[in-house]
Amino acid sequence: MAVQKQSEIKITVGLDENKIPETITWDATDGGVTNEEAKALMMGVWDDKNSECLRIDLWTKDMLMDDMKRMYHQTFISMADGYERATEDTALAADMRDFARYFGEKSGLISPEK
Repeated sequence: MAVQKQSEIKITVGLDENKIPETITWDATDGGVTNEEAKALMMGVWDDKNSECLRIDLWTKDMLMDDMKRMYHQTFISMADGYERATEDTALAADMRDFARYFGEKSGLISPEK
């Protein structure tokens, strides 16, 4: 099947003199997003040739620790949701959500289950 349309997502990272991210902005042509500021970015790209995930994890100097905890917690949950949609493996997705809950409890984001 031929590509009918292309869409672009652009990420711009402003670095300080030590190449530490100061700013992160992004644009999405189809999403109506222009020069939107972000404090952190986590991106995985599947390299089919080498059968591995290539990752980019960036955060700005002023990203708060509590926000980083929230970002990871929400990422774990969305990974479980995406995994379940892609594989229909509800049991393993539930295990992933259990870990997300454990992480949320240990990091103080959510109250422990009783």
